[in-house]
Amino acid sequence: MRSPPIRLNAGPSRHFIGYGRKPPEFRWPDGSGLAVNIVVNYEEGAEANLLDGDLTQDTWGEYTYAIDPPFRDIGTEGHYEFGSRVGIWRVARLLEEYGVDATIGGCALALERNPEVCEWLRASNHDIIGHGYRWAEEFKFGRDEERQYLELAIDSIERTTGQRIKGWYLRSFPSVNTRELLVANGGFLYDSDTCNDEIPYYSIVDGKPFLVVPYSKTHNDAKFFMPPTASTSTDFFENLRLAIDFLVRESEKGYGARMLTVGLHARWIGQPSRAPALEALLDYVLKKDGACFMRRLDIAEFWLKNFPPPAAT
Repeated sequence: MRSPPIRLNAGPSRHFIGYGRKPPEFRWPDGSGLAVNIVVNYEEGAEANLLDGDLTQDTWGEYTYAIDPPFRDIGTEGHYEFGSRVGIWRVARLLEEYGVDATIGGCALALERNPEVCEWLRASNHDIIGHGYRWAEEFKFGRDEERQYLELAIDSIERTTGQRIKGWYLRSFPSVNTRELLVANGGFLYDSDTCNDEIPYYSIVDGKPFLVVPYSKTHNDAKFFMPPTASTSTDFFENLRLAIDFLVRESEKGYGARMLTVGLHARWIGQPSRAPALEALLDYVLKKDGACFMRRLDIAEFWLKNFPPPAAT
């Protein structure tokens, strides 16, 4: 297969100023200055694997040691399977115990392979953001191939969970085509493929404003593996607590309301030594004046209603 041609200078423009010194003044619907959005990445079964015809296999399990094909990395396969067999249900129980609605970042193939998870999502109030059909490096795809996988994911997730996804983000690195494809599709409200702000904003794509709800790689349980690492659940929760307290203080000083995305993964936060961090987060935010939990879809709809997009150019 030939590599797709590289579109130099294509894709979203870079913007270094943002809202500047005076972000918009607002409060979230319950009056809070901080909205915490939990995104549970459900990727298990959608990662690269030789059994699915891939030429490589993922290493993002519990370690990054790679076994080269043609040998299967059965050890890492087991780490992923823990997420779908055990971890997701530990996360589900905690969310239900505390009565918190979260956002599920669903890879379509992963959901297809676990109907019980789909049944849970159908019965819950969690919203789903599309996370690719596979957990793949789509920045390497050609435009047509990426469009095909986007359409596959939309159809698949609606079939398995009953939700037509309204948001989208890929595995770490979108392509130069991703946002354009979302706008062209016409069924998306927002994307979350960037980590460049703490509140939503509009990007102009093909002359049309399109909402961006930024994600976070900082407040993310990948920090159990990426330096500076969190050694224990206490380390990870302390990082989140510091951010929550600081952002609430900023809002009280008149520096603007904010959102905090907490990215979690079933195979990582679902481990019994790490799940207490999620438990502590749920308890802390529910008791914290000036902070609330919101689903990602609700944040997007709030922004579209209260800060409607500028006229297209």
